[in-house]
Amino acid sequence: MIAKRTIFLLFAVVVAGSAQAAPGHRCLITPDRVAEVGSQVTGVVASVRVERGDFVRSGQLLARLHADAERASVNVAQTRAKADADLKAAQANYEFQRQNLARAEDLMKQNFISQQALEKVRAETKVAQQKLVQAREQREVAQRELELARAQLRKRAIRAPFDGIIAERYVNVGERIEERPMFRIARIDPLRIEVVVPAALFGTVEKGMIARVRPDLPKAEPLDASVTLVDRLIDPASNTFRVRAELPNPGGAVPSGLRCRAELIDNEASAHAKNSSTAKPADAAGPRHINLKLEGELENSNAQKASPKRR
Repeated sequence: MIAKRTIFLLFAVVVAGSAQAAPGHRCLITPDRVAEVGSQVTGVVASVRVERGDFVRSGQLLARLHADAERASVNVAQTRAKADADLKAAQANYEFQRQNLARAEDLMKQNFISQQALEKVRAETKVAQQKLVQAREQREVAQRELELARAQLRKRAIRAPFDGIIAERYVNVGERIEERPMFRIARIDPLRIEVVVPAALFGTVEKGMIARVRPDLPKAEPLDASVTLVDRLIDPASNTFRVRAELPNPGGAVPSGLRCRAELIDNEASAHAKNSSTAKPADAAGPRHINLKLEGELENSNAQKASPKRR
């Protein structure tokens, strides 16, 4: 028992030592956005167009619900909206009454008809005009009803809210959908880097700084992300604050959910690194790194100098 306990303690010391020796601070690579996509209405799944792991674009069709009644309503409303017989009849009647009124006014000037006959023609013309206005209004109402029917039909189609990948598929054809989600979509370009930073570094981290991220994968190359958010609150339990960075991920080359190590480079050093040429003299000052150590120490790699060897 003593030997086993000694081996376990030695293993723990080795692991802790290697963790402290690793550059930067622990972080987590997460999707930039995650959404549980469901249906606005209750219905039965008629078809599913995607599977878990598929890449989708914003607005792409994911699934359809049975929509026979809604489709029939669209057809009826479309027929009403296209029916213009009443409108044409009202227009023809108004034109006829308007011409009658013009002739009656002519005859009135020549004293061939009485004032009462003229007033009767005027009243009939006004009635015809009101019927034309009513026909036009009914035509507009039919157009609105068609838009409403089409909107109801669109609710039966489930579409992707943004570009991403199908993380989970919860439904199959024939299932009844009420309130539960149907798909889980994750946006993985760009990725979000969540870093927990010791409170000793508060004030040294700013937006726009470069976060050099090394994913926890064998032979993983460091990737440069951009700091987009720095929390202004310190967590008293852990004496830390959170930093968020954005990492471009075209083609989904870097998987989400990985642990990583993050190292920050300040704005002045990153600008100097961009403007400087590739060939640098041996004594040129390199970018100043802010290493996020587990114990919360702030290191300046340029300030450290090699100590002279003793003879």
